[in-house]
Order: sequence, then structure tokens, then C-alpha cells
Amino acid sequence: MASSNGDIKPKTTTTGRYASVYSEVQASRLRHSLPLPSVLKSNFKILDGTQSSAAGNPDEIAKLFPNLFGQPSARLVPSDSGAVLLERKLKIGVVLSGGQAPGGHNVISGVFDYLQEHAKGSILYGFRGGPAGIMRGKYVELNSEFIYPYRNQGGFDMICSGRDKIETPEQFKQAEETAKKLDLDGLLVIGGDDSNTNACLLAENFWSKNLKTRVIGCPKTIDGDLKCKEVPTSFGFDTACKIYSEMIGNVMIDARSTGKYYHFVRLMGRAASHITLECALQTHPNITIIGEEVAAKKLTLKNVTDYIVDVIVKRAKLGYNYGVILIPEGLIDFIPEVQVLIAELNEILAHDIVDEAGAWKAKLTPQCLQLFEILPNTIQEQLLLERDPHGNVQVAKIETEKMLIQMVETELEKRKQTGTYKGEFKGQSHFFGYEGRCGLPTNFDANYCYALGYGAGALLHAGKTGLISSVGNLAAPVEEWTVGGTALTSLMDVERRHGKLKPVIKKAMVELEGAPFKAFASVRDEWSLKNRSNPISWASIQCSESHSIVGTWSPSLGHAV
Repeated sequence: MASSNGDIKPKTTTTGRYASVYSEVQASRLRHSLPLPSVLKSNFKILDGTQSSAAGNPDEIAKLFPNLFGQPSARLVPSDSGAVLLERKLKIGVVLSGGQAPGGHNVISGVFDYLQEHAKGSILYGFRGGPAGIMRGKYVELNSEFIYPYRNQGGFDMICSGRDKIETPEQFKQAEETAKKLDLDGLLVIGGDDSNTNACLLAENFWSKNLKTRVIGCPKTIDGDLKCKEVPTSFGFDTACKIYSEMIGNVMIDARSTGKYYHFVRLMGRAASHITLECALQTHPNITIIGEEVAAKKLTLKNVTDYIVDVIVKRAKLGYNYGVILIPEGLIDFIPEVQVLIAELNEILAHDIVDEAGAWKAKLTPQCLQLFEILPNTIQEQLLLERDPHGNVQVAKIETEKMLIQMVETELEKRKQTGTYKGEFKGQSHFFGYEGRCGLPTNFDANYCYALGYGAGALLHAGKTGLISSVGNLAAPVEEWTVGGTALTSLMDVERRHGKLKPVIKKAMVELEGAPFKAFASVRDEWSLKNRSNPISWASIQCSESHSIVGTWSPSLGHAV
């Protein structure tokens, strides 16, 4: 194994260190076999589909991606004519971008195995520390000894990740120089919506510069908001939801055991409430707030508070002064009045310095200023935090659950004074976030990621670029899964970030007319007053094949299947 600076060493898989590093469970996961879709186990060819468009503002997307816009998606189909892709040696780079998601190591394993089996003598480089590794030329040459200990394991520690973006002319130039230096035939970017947008920009840039380096993306985000018809789910979602559901189930048992606490649980999901909805279907909490419903109904902070308080009052009359409330991480950004406030703050932060003197507040509209002033000081400060590299509010740092506890306490005190509430309220806040990012992947995520990586290898071998690896028909057995690539530009729209219009992959939100939400809505009133949850043991289900994002909800089982 070679490294650009010689400071990375693989984990030993034979004696001593291997046994001391891995637990028995981790070691057993190494032995989990990784089945492939049938189309990848025999001769196949790649067929192009019809011309694609964009998720929104196609004219703008066409201007931004003149070489890639409109290109068709691709699909792998069986072939009777023997090997259809020339067996040539390739040099491929792979990079992990953004936050961790269970299964990422299996994507790398998949593309590595593809190269070993279909392009013998190829080289796979792993860029260290995310996109910064591409710009700085920090990489490691991956081989079977290096990769093996990471198969079916959680985390991104094989090569580590990063949240840097390649966006300035200088940064694109650095990426070009690395691609030329390593003579790369292709690059696989494993990331979420922002990272795959960056992958598409890289593909367009390389094409415009006549570089041979092709770029393929891979759908990674536990939030579940990177999906479309061809990409049914992003990897890591299944595992993360099972981990969170075990934790929620444990908290629900604790609530019943003490009989005196309301647990406000904020869950990951910066822009969509998929995790919150899925965990609700798995655990049956008393109250679940779905951000997309809040936005659709144009609810205010007071409306949300009153809904929670109404349930607490009803439960108190039944003798229940405890319960569990699930809140999506991005809730505050779904509330229309807060959305307007955040949009105005984004514009101000893009051009002005926000200081304690408060002169910047004069740029807020009267309605937004009034809302800002009534928010708790801690929430005010969190709303003014520096935006992330993609221009997003850092919702993970906005303690919405604590804000709601304060607002609920205030409203309940008012109702006590009017005699409409006679219970006792004690709120406990939780944020379940990174606990779900690096767990051992479920069998579904392990198999799905392996197929995504293997399929990406085939796309790069065929010279495809600007596509995202797509594996579909996921409710069927692995052998029946479909494999292909979806045009990244077909997923894009434009958004205003840092005061400018930027191309972004359009986020997939919870569909209020979809089967999962309708199933939840049909039973949430019953859940609000009854305590029906059965605690979920991750130890017993983490290796299951269940994954509800592509399935249907089963009232008889009480969770998505």
C-alpha cells in the first residue's frame, strides 16, 4: 500500500491488533456476505434512457451545466454477448463528503471489488478528509488488505470525511491538478445533496477542460431527503432510524417508570422530517411534530405550542403526567413566520456584521423584528450563528426542544391559573444526532451500499459522468434490485444562498399524501392518549432486512416494514 505521505496504515486482519480492536459483534459483521443484484453477477450492458430535464428552473440549470444538462440516465441490463465493457486498467478516486452515514465503507468496498473483477490491475485512490483531500492532493492507495477490516463496519474512518466545498476558481484548479497528477479516469463522490451538487459541478468543470476524469455521485444522508423515483432512498437512513428508535423506546419506558417527565426528543433532519416520521412509526410516541405539515398548515409557534399543551392537558386528566414528544431538527425552519425571519437574517448576514449594538435589526421588517424579540435569548443567538459552508442555518445548534419546553411551561401555567389544567409538568430535553451516524450498518444498508459502489464502478468503467449511482426495486430481494445511474442535473433546482442563486439538488420532503404519513396521521390521536410503545432492541434488529422508506406501514406490526 502506498500513501502520498506515508502516515496511514491499514488495520491488521491476522493477529493481535485485529482481535484487540474489534468486538465480537464487529468481527461477526466482517463475515456477513454481500449479495449482488443479478444484473451485476453476469454479463451486462449499459443502456441510455430518454433526455432528462431538471427538478426546477430548467433554463437556469441548462445555463449552469451546458455540457451535462439534458443527458439521459443509464441502466444496466443483462447481455448475452459476453463482456461489453473493455477490460482496461483504470485509475479511480473516491471521496467521502459531508457527515458520516452507516454503510459508507461498503460503497468503497463495492467499487474496489468491481475494479478487481472487471478491470484487473486498476488502482483505487482514497482521498483523505473529504474534498479537501482532492484539493490538497492527500490520498492513499487502497488495496484489499487495507479495505477488508472496514467491510460492513460503521463510520467513515477508512479515509475520513470533510465538509469542504470545491467552488472557487482556485479550488477547481487544484482539483484539476490532482486529477492530472494521478491520471484519474474517474472520481466517485459519496455524499448528500450539497456534496452531489458539488460532484456535478466538478463533472461539468472537468468536461469543459477536456479532462478525461469522469465524476459519479452516490446518495448518502441519514436525513432521507436525497431521493427520487430512480433513487428510492439514501444510504444510512435505515440504520440511523433503527438506532434512534431503540433510544426513543428506552426513553418511553423510562417515562412510564418514573411517571413524571415529558421527554422532548429532537431528531436529525436538517430540512426534512423523514427520520422523525419513521421513528414515530416504529415507536408510537405520544406527540410527533412533522415539519412539512406545520409548513402546509402555516402553523405559528403558538399553534405548535398549543397542540402540545392540549395533549398534555388531556393526558393529565387520565392520570398521565409523562410522555414522549418527537421533534424534527429543522422544525423552526418549517414555521412560515420563522422561515421569513431566517430569510431576512440570511440576507443581512451575507452583507453585514451582526454586533451587540443591534443596528442591523433596523433592516428587519417590523413583523420579523417582533418575532425575533419574543424568542428566548438563546434561540436568538443560535439563529445568528455563522452559516455552514453551504449557506444553511446550523439547525443542529438551535435547541428547539428547549424552546418548546419553555413555551409549554408558560402556557400550562396560564391554564393552571384558569383552572383548565391540574397536572404536573417536568420537561426533559434530548437531541439524538450523531449517535445514529456511525453505527454498524443494517443488512439492508450494508447490501445497498455495496450495490451502489459496485454499480458506480460500472458507470465509471463505461465512461459515464454527471450521474448518481442508482439502485432501485429495494422492496424486493437483493437479486431483483435494479442498477443504473440518474442524471444529477435532473435532480436540481436553484436556491438563494449567501445572497446569490446557486444550483442545488432539490430536497425530497415528507409527502403529506404519501402512505407513511397517512398511516401515521390515522393513529396519532390514539397514540397521544395511550401508552402502546414496545421498546425496540437495536441488538435484535440491526441486522434485519426491514427498511420502511420503500415499504408500507403495517398496523398489525406497529411499525414500517
